[in-house]
Amino acid sequence: MKNHPAGRRVKCPGGYEAFIPGPLPPALTWAPDLVRILSAADRAVGQLAGEGRHLPNPHLLIRPFVKREAVLSSRIEGTQSTLGELLRADAGAAVERSPRDLREVANYVAALEYGLERLDTLPLSLRLIREIHARLLAGVRGDQATPGEFRRSQNWIGPPGCTPSDASYVPPPPREMMASLADWETFLQDTSLPPLAHIAALHYQFEAIHPFLDGNGRVGRLLITMFLVERSILPTPLLYLSAFFEATRQDYYDRLRGVTERGEWEGWLGYFLSGVARQAEDALSRAQRINNLLGEWRQAVSGSGSKVPAGVIDLLSENPYWMVNRVAGRLGVAYTTAQRAVEKLLSLSILTQTSEAKRGRVYCAQPILDILEEPASLGPG
Repeated sequence: MKNHPAGRRVKCPGGYEAFIPGPLPPALTWAPDLVRILSAADRAVGQLAGEGRHLPNPHLLIRPFVKREAVLSSRIEGTQSTLGELLRADAGAAVERSPRDLREVANYVAALEYGLERLDTLPLSLRLIREIHARLLAGVRGDQATPGEFRRSQNWIGPPGCTPSDASYVPPPPREMMASLADWETFLQDTSLPPLAHIAALHYQFEAIHPFLDGNGRVGRLLITMFLVERSILPTPLLYLSAFFEATRQDYYDRLRGVTERGEWEGWLGYFLSGVARQAEDALSRAQRINNLLGEWRQAVSGSGSKVPAGVIDLLSENPYWMVNRVAGRLGVAYTTAQRAVEKLLSLSILTQTSEAKRGRVYCAQPILDILEEPASLGPG
């Protein structure tokens, strides 16, 4: 048995070793560099929170951000869907991507939206985590892996075909896992760490426990957003780390392994907090640019002398792709009224036609899609 500050390894009946993480919070050394990174992350999140409070229609603007997160988080797990494909599918247009991939991404959106809504009546807890997991895996690959239930058997991480004996990581056996989860849930209410360091520790510990047979990575990433909203650190779910984790995937795994194998908590925290700062700045830039575009387009429409239904520009912040029949349905206007509005947006170069679909033409506010599809910014955090 080998022990170190992050946990202990135990010999299992099959001859392999499993890792049992120690209880949180960890003992941390707050060196000046780590304090600086925490300060930068706090400042960036505060600026993003301020922008979120001043958005005219935050419930609309956050939807494409949620979908972008779903695409990137699912991509880490092997799906190939793009954000454009998901948005086109949501608009009712046909896409070439595998329906299975799109269903997995759509499930991620549904799980996150459900979890955020559920926070009104249920605190972040193991019960809520199970409910989210059930929605995440409903009807997709992995749905045989007991959606909504913690595992009752040993799992492990490694290349295809490996066994626990040659796996790269073996999480706690089921009995020890439940004790670790109880400790994890207790730590949810702890206030001994700054909030951003708190969620960094929670995320590591959840992945180390690996309580489900499938979906642990996606649930662990959902957890970050839900924690920030529940603690009122952000008023709306605009900050997501999957883009950062996906762009720095090897660093992500190396930092997690550094805690498990050598107790390197400070290295993990520095990496995580840098990601928070970078992604907060990235989200702030995207939200501001989209907001500015919408403002310019509202002015262009109002100055054109045309009677365009109120709210048509707001729809573009929800999804840059639209069809006339869906515009009519969402705004509660006649099809011909929606068609005239779309034609006006075409004439103002706000929309462009992208394709024909069985149920009509598909239009896109390409500048908004371009902002949403930009690669993650990995500049200094």
